[in-house]
Amino acid sequence: MVRLLQELLTWIYFMPVKTFRPLTPSLRYVTFADFSDLTKFKPEKSLVEIRKKTGGRNHFGRATARGIGGGHKQKIRFVDFKRNKHGVEATIAAIEYDPMRSARLALLQYKDGEKRYIIAPVGIKVGGKVMSGPSAPPDIGNCLPLKTIPVSSAIHNIEITPGRGGQMVRTAGGSATLMSRDEGYAQIRLPSGEIRRFNEECYATIGQVGNPEHENVILGKAGRSRHRGIRPITRGVARNPVDHPNGGGQGKSKGGGGWQQLTSPWGFVAKGGKTRAKHKSSNRFIVVQRNGRIMKHK
Repeated sequence: MVRLLQELLTWIYFMPVKTFRPLTPSLRYVTFADFSDLTKFKPEKSLVEIRKKTGGRNHFGRATARGIGGGHKQKIRFVDFKRNKHGVEATIAAIEYDPMRSARLALLQYKDGEKRYIIAPVGIKVGGKVMSGPSAPPDIGNCLPLKTIPVSSAIHNIEITPGRGGQMVRTAGGSATLMSRDEGYAQIRLPSGEIRRFNEECYATIGQVGNPEHENVILGKAGRSRHRGIRPITRGVARNPVDHPNGGGQGKSKGGGGWQQLTSPWGFVAKGGKTRAKHKSSNRFIVVQRNGRIMKHK
């Protein structure tokens, strides 16, 4: 039995992702992230709170989001997206795991004793120094306004509105590129390929978001989705007509094509429908769309 367990826990390293010998059906496909980059395994108590789960129900107790429920208990980490402690140097105290995001977190220890979490970029190490503000050098992990960041730099955690805090490019392995500056705006190429203008007073962090190997992780079995609070949903084409617009029919349906248009249970188009408003006020900041089309502004 002990030998079997040892064989079960034998894994092969491919990059920092662990794969397993297929001794059981569930181990055949799963891959796990290698947590060797973590230096601290319990969160800072002053920077977390327990996440209260809804199960997809609103305040009336009615299910408004399908496929949500269960899952492992989680604690919300308070991440400093604003980086508004300007001119004060901080020491990287630890690299931690966050169950609610794909990126790693870095715990900062400021000279005055305050602690904050930030998204950990690639290349930072425990004991390193980071800083934010207009006078900060353009080093990895430092947060600066776009007007002081060198052109062609890789950046993340980008503000859309000055002072609101970083809202874009925060997922694992993500990075945008500062392309140019002109007339108070900076042009940035986002990971989607979209080129967008930002106010040069907006702040961004230098470097690429850490944990880039996250894209190689494969869940491999239904149980790992349940651990994440994701419940299974029956396909619409497998239901009866009374239960779903795509239900019914003689025999199997390929799921679209011909007269049938794949929709949600409420009749909204499920594939190919545009979800962005046609006349959105922020369209004027888009220079090139993610599909490569150049935007024409009046």
